[in-house]
Amino acid sequence: MDTTESVDVTGTRPNQVTMDKLIEDLRMVIADTEELLKATANQAGARIAEARVKLEQSLTVAKARIAEAQEAALARTKVAAEATDRYVRANPWNAVGIAAGVGFVLGLLITRR
Repeated sequence: MDTTESVDVTGTRPNQVTMDKLIEDLRMVIADTEELLKATANQAGARIAEARVKLEQSLTVAKARIAEAQEAALARTKVAAEATDRYVRANPWNAVGIAAGVGFVLGLLITRR
């Protein structure tokens, strides 16, 4: 990696925040769906049986997509961490200067409150 290349090490890009919210929302939907499936387990009828089958299939797909999204997020995090590690090892004094600057700014912000 070239030292002039920028890296987003925070992982908090706007679309990442949206992805995290989406994953959390999907988890809630999955939990609600599982609860609904348990509640309707004793219900009879062809339409309810069809609905349960469709719901179970959708639930399986949603769980798979969440797992894929989590794996992708983990991969991006690992790439960012490795890039940061390479940069710090290649430019230790720059990293110390950046850390000191960030610490100074945070100290100023904290003391103002």
